[in-house]
Amino acid sequence: MDFLVAGLGNPGAEYENTPHNLGFRVADALAEAYGIRIGRKENMCYVGHGAIKQHQVALAKPQTFMNLSGPAIRALLERYELTHGRLILVYDELALPFGEIRIRPRGSAAGHNGVKSVIGALGTQEFTRVRLGFRPDHPIGDGAKFVLAPFKRGEMQGVAEIVARGCAAVETIIAEGVEKAMTMFNRRAGGLQQEEE
Repeated sequence: MDFLVAGLGNPGAEYENTPHNLGFRVADALAEAYGIRIGRKENMCYVGHGAIKQHQVALAKPQTFMNLSGPAIRALLERYELTHGRLILVYDELALPFGEIRIRPRGSAAGHNGVKSVIGALGTQEFTRVRLGFRPDHPIGDGAKFVLAPFKRGEMQGVAEIVARGCAAVETIIAEGVEKAMTMFNRRAGGLQQEEE
């Protein structure tokens, strides 16, 4: 195994269509694109194995709920005998405008409880993360409530574009390395257009 790509999210149908599950959506989209079935249960995660860009990859969706993702991801890294440098963590980022992506090879959790759990479990901030921006262009009262509220119908095209760009970012990291991916994807996109319902 060359990489563990872990998308963060919450299990259960009620969370499926929320911003907090963008990491799950990227994992699912990559699985569909490369004929990988994320179905086996390993270490509190649903996992699928396959090849992406000529590298053997495990795609994982932790089933522990977002704030407890770390131990499950650590267990998978140990299972596959991978170092933290071979982890690509994909997750939603309320601090970034809707449609922007930021790739980082290390860094703090920046208030994201799922990432905080992973850092705590691994004992390091040295792992690649793909942050998917979804901050709307209007003020938010309660951020915690917002990330668990379903997307509006008019936002779904933008969500599909964020997921597609997230997939492309992961593919580039795997094929060409994190530095190249940062050069390609960390430009300000001005966000994606959001339509009203």
